[in-house]
Amino acid sequence: MAEDPVHDGKRFDPMEPWKGVRDIYLDAWGKTMVDMVNSEAYAQATGAVLDTYLTVSAPFREAVEKAMLKTLEQLAMPSRADVVSIAGRMTNIEMRLDDLDAKLDGIQRLIVQAGTAPLAEPRPAHQRSKPPASKKTSSAKKAKRGKK
Repeated sequence: MAEDPVHDGKRFDPMEPWKGVRDIYLDAWGKTMVDMVNSEAYAQATGAVLDTYLTVSAPFREAVEKAMLKTLEQLAMPSRADVVSIAGRMTNIEMRLDDLDAKLDGIQRLIVQAGTAPLAEPRPAHQRSKPPASKKTSSAKKAKRGKK
């Protein structure tokens, strides 16, 4: 059996010239397409096609949205607007929880600082100030009289 021809340590591949031609061809097309897509004329043409498509498809899109909303309602499933509303509420709750957490951290810090401060000696009972006696207003007396 005859050995395959070898050139510079590589076997001869009959497809190699075709691969080279293919690579050159693809490079040329790639450069041409990049030049064409980056042109102002292409941008205007694409914009016109897109505007026409959006104008024509708007009634169909609205009909599909209405049908989807009715279907979701019948299946007792949330719509996009419902999910967005819930997400907004959850974000609001999360922000409030973060604020409460920050306030609690501040309170805890104050408690720790107060715990490290020297405590005042307790005064004897006869020297302690008595809390002021609460005075009932006449309106409170009238309210009590009415409840009899």
